[in-house]
Amino acid sequence: MLYKKYRDTDLSVSALGLGCMRLPKAGPDTEDIDYEKAQEIVDYALSHGINYIDTAHMYHGGKSEEFVGHALKKYDRSSYFLATKMPVWMAETPADVERIFNLQLERLQTDYFDFYLIHSVTKKHFERCKEFGAYEFLLQKKKEGVIRHLGFSFHDTPEFLEELCSSYEFDFAQIQLNYLDWDIQRAKEQYKVLERHHLPCIVMEPVRGGALANPCDTANKLFQKARPDKSIASWAIRFAASLPNVMTVLSGMSTMDQIRDNVDTMTGFEPLTELDAEIVRQAAEACKQKDTILCTGCRYCMDCPSGVDIPKIFKIYNQYQTLKDMDTFKANYLETAESERPNHCVACGKCARHCPQSIAIPEKLAMISALAARIL
Repeated sequence: MLYKKYRDTDLSVSALGLGCMRLPKAGPDTEDIDYEKAQEIVDYALSHGINYIDTAHMYHGGKSEEFVGHALKKYDRSSYFLATKMPVWMAETPADVERIFNLQLERLQTDYFDFYLIHSVTKKHFERCKEFGAYEFLLQKKKEGVIRHLGFSFHDTPEFLEELCSSYEFDFAQIQLNYLDWDIQRAKEQYKVLERHHLPCIVMEPVRGGALANPCDTANKLFQKARPDKSIASWAIRFAASLPNVMTVLSGMSTMDQIRDNVDTMTGFEPLTELDAEIVRQAAEACKQKDTILCTGCRYCMDCPSGVDIPKIFKIYNQYQTLKDMDTFKANYLETAESERPNHCVACGKCARHCPQSIAIPEKLAMISALAARIL
């Protein structure tokens, strides 16, 4: 396993982190976690050198933290780094910040957090941070030793990131970074901001919710020709981990095959060569031509007030655009509960306000509804 030093300390953090947003589920229509399968993934992770475990209060409908606390209970607390996040948008009063924080300690069965983040920082969310004194509260917890390192996960512009890093004291930051978002979501500019401020970068969505495990035919052929012995997903992991200021690449691994592949990529790690980087660039350009919706399935848009299952609908549509299989689209669409279909969208905009990808969700749902009306 590749390890990286945390700043100027003797802490060695695994360059691959276990993200606990996409753990194995008990069924296709639930966020309940399959404890047996998920425990197997956690055990494999720790036994193969992964020591950074990342969760959040809202993952799996609020059930991820409780599972992680259960899964890690049998391990020495000093053998891993535990990270979770403060969802300021879920706080209605300043008292809620402390209530959520204490609940996280309880659920995760711990006395301290190694890495703690303000979750999904945008300009709007950070206004609530200031209004409720969340930053000051968390800074006090750091002084008390309940938080060892304080950071934030980010979903806004490089300009606001620069403002944030210049105005507040943080220890690290987490951004969405992959070879597709390097330009599309301005990840390169965000990475450079963190580099200038000497803030270690933690990467989320390196495989874009699994989309870069099968990005498009052209990209797939490029990768397979260059390295037929390696998975397509491994290119995305290597792209992120090759950046010098990246400390940890988080991957939400939901199957044993995924974690085995990622561990293999980070064992005897091979940074991208100049030729590899050119192949990745060509693959990214090919992906940009594909007519899909750049949804990662994070479910920040849920629950929809009108009952639409937005990530599910986008997944069905993206599969159709990738395979161009009309029969499969029809079957998947008709298997979706009528109440969860896009025609029920009333364009209230709540989903779009919470989307880290800045997708114009109501417009996309209207487009898919029109497509379904034509096809069915």
